[in-house]
Amino acid sequence: MTPLLKNIRVLDLTNVLSGPFCGYQLALLGADVIKVESPEGGDLARQLGADEGLNKHYLGASFLAQNGSKRSIALDLKDPADISTFQRLVETADVVLENFRPGVMDRLGLGYQELQAIKKDLVYCAISGFGKDGPLAKSPAYDQIIQGLSGLMSITGDAQTGPLRVGYPLCDTLGGITAAFSICAALVRRGQTGEGALLDVSMLDSTLVSMGWIVSNLLIAGQQPVPMGNENFTAAPSGTFSTGNGPINIAANKQQQFEQLCDIIGAPELKTDARFAEREARKRNRFALKGLIEQQLSTAAAASWEARLNAAGIPAGQVLSVQQALAQPQVQHRQLFASVPFDHAGRAELQLARSGFHVDGQATGPATAPPLRGAHTEEILRELNMAERA
Repeated sequence: MTPLLKNIRVLDLTNVLSGPFCGYQLALLGADVIKVESPEGGDLARQLGADEGLNKHYLGASFLAQNGSKRSIALDLKDPADISTFQRLVETADVVLENFRPGVMDRLGLGYQELQAIKKDLVYCAISGFGKDGPLAKSPAYDQIIQGLSGLMSITGDAQTGPLRVGYPLCDTLGGITAAFSICAALVRRGQTGEGALLDVSMLDSTLVSMGWIVSNLLIAGQQPVPMGNENFTAAPSGTFSTGNGPINIAANKQQQFEQLCDIIGAPELKTDARFAEREARKRNRFALKGLIEQQLSTAAAASWEARLNAAGIPAGQVLSVQQALAQPQVQHRQLFASVPFDHAGRAELQLARSGFHVDGQATGPATAPPLRGAHTEEILRELNMAERA
């Protein structure tokens, strides 16, 4: 398989999550992603993660998660000599990716205008919390701040538990995947017209865009969103249900699925009950319906109901822990994680995530483990014919 981004070079100046996640997606597709890091500490994520031993080696699990297949060069972008080296790198690059606060690169003399003068068709992507302009542009932003400001937390949990933060850095991840998408689109245009691009990615914008149904119901239909816990606001019965052994998600969204569900759980009388016979009536009486369904589901385990319901064409799945999710035969079959050699901190290999898609029937994957800080400085300088600085 020819990598989709073969011969594309990305200079990744990013830290922590949104930018590194973007760069990792590009690296998985075959781009030569060069991580440009400060000689002092490098990416902060190198010190973040659940394994203290790895953190001490500046190889924290948070860093390892999204920096495979990258090379690292140590450059101080406040040092004239290193700035000159970076400018030489830009001459060879297709993409510059950064997630500093707006204005930082301009103050360093390395903003889009300056870099475009070096490489006319450069694709320059800046990820920030709020975008490069507007009243919040200069404000600091972390994932949880964006979760709150986007309204995401206000619809997570239920009336008793909300507002709640989503259990992983969703807004950082959405910002990173949006940036990767925009970069790939800009590269397509460049291939057609020779034009570069200035891409301004906002984590807040990316999060709001992803909340399509919620936002559209408010803007178009005037429906105020409310936290509904594990219920699906578009249909009933659709959500999380207790069984005789563990919770299960069921999405009987269609009339036929609801009627089949009633038969399978041994409660055919629910089909003709006026409270539940029609779709909108079920939504109004969802909690009464849920209680009656759970009475029937209590007679067997979640795994048993999952098999029976799916066999009938009713979407259903157990609610798993992350460990259980990773162990699923489906996940193993798709080869979602790849093992790469890793000779650090007493480990021989690492398991790293691939992309969430296959290309020509093959799973993408990291070719190498995440790099030590500055590990490829000499190699990259030689490529630039700057061995004297190595």
